[in-house]
Amino acid sequence: MVVVAAVVVCSWGNVQMASADTSPSQCKEERNLLVNACRPVIYGRSPSANCCQRVRVSHVECVCPYVTPKTASIIGAIGVDNVVKKIEGCGRTVPRKFKCGSITTP
Repeated sequence: MVVVAAVVVCSWGNVQMASADTSPSQCKEERNLLVNACRPVIYGRSPSANCCQRVRVSHVECVCPYVTPKTASIIGAIGVDNVVKKIEGCGRTVPRKFKCGSITTP
């Protein structure tokens, strides 16, 4: 599950910061919604409308701490460039050299 979240989050552009009002349980819920909505992306599918919506509203602080070196190696096998293109299709700008956990975009 964390892999799907990492795939989506590693490509953030307009990074939303979690406010002080975002509790750990709210972050967990946000991660779960993101993972469930974007699971097909891991299998090479384009993001659904629901996935794109989750990408646009999710807070990077809720997900990036879960991007471990193991997760990053899986994403590397999929291709970060490919993932970035899919996420840009959701309307997020992807900055160069954006760091999320153990992943840095090209």
